[in-house]
Amino acid sequence: MADWADWIGKSETRSDLITPGLLHRFCATIDRPVTDDIPQGLHWCLCLPDAPTAELGADGHPAKGGFLPPIPLPRRMWASSSVSFEQPLQLGDEVSRVSTIASIEEKSGKSGDLVFVAVDQETRVGEQVAIRERQNIVYREPAPSAAPAKPVSTRPADLSGWDWQQKIMPSEPLLFRYSALTFNSHRIHYDKPYAVQEEGYPGLVVQGPLMATLLLNLAASELGANKLSSFSFRGQAPAFANAAIYLVGKQEGENITLAVLGNDGKEIMTAQAMI
Repeated sequence: MADWADWIGKSETRSDLITPGLLHRFCATIDRPVTDDIPQGLHWCLCLPDAPTAELGADGHPAKGGFLPPIPLPRRMWASSSVSFEQPLQLGDEVSRVSTIASIEEKSGKSGDLVFVAVDQETRVGEQVAIRERQNIVYREPAPSAAPAKPVSTRPADLSGWDWQQKIMPSEPLLFRYSALTFNSHRIHYDKPYAVQEEGYPGLVVQGPLMATLLLNLAASELGANKLSSFSFRGQAPAFANAAIYLVGKQEGENITLAVLGNDGKEIMTAQAMI
């Protein structure tokens, strides 16, 4: 096992500005009406890594050697997040984000060796923390072979028990637009031959934070803007372009349960929130 002790506590700070253009493009991407409110989830489009194109790796991510540790495993994904919304962001806010590596843990599982990197983030407006988040990033071994395409289920997902329901067809333009919003050049989201032949997926992969954003938008459509005090999500399985997904949710008092389901009803993402 590698010694990652020197990386624990490493931090970086990035700055950004919430502009009308960003707000309009964000709302257009998820088909949300533009209002004066800054939607929860837009913070994932701020303070982005901006490595030059010449410094990108074969997968489209910034090559190793930046803020994140040089984990030797090639496949990287954003596995989960836990977010605390301290105060709403406002149009015109000058924001800064302080990111700090909290932990690095190596594990072995059925799919081989894994490395989990936890990153704590504070999104600030001036001296006030507006959003706190812990992101969990997992690194994995290379894919052994291309995954066989699974037959599309013709049986509709069982949505009984879910009070909030919305069907989404994640198209290639939706994936492209969200990658553009987040300056994410990971090729699994736009380069189908790469996603299939190199990463072993049956198609283009829907971004985890995009699905989390869609769940936040579902909650906002039911509760109103900026009503959540906390939100956490965990990816359970990948979703793919042009395969229908279902955004579902239910409320019990201040507690909200949310999920992204596949056409077969299986969980793709699970989430919890509080008002």
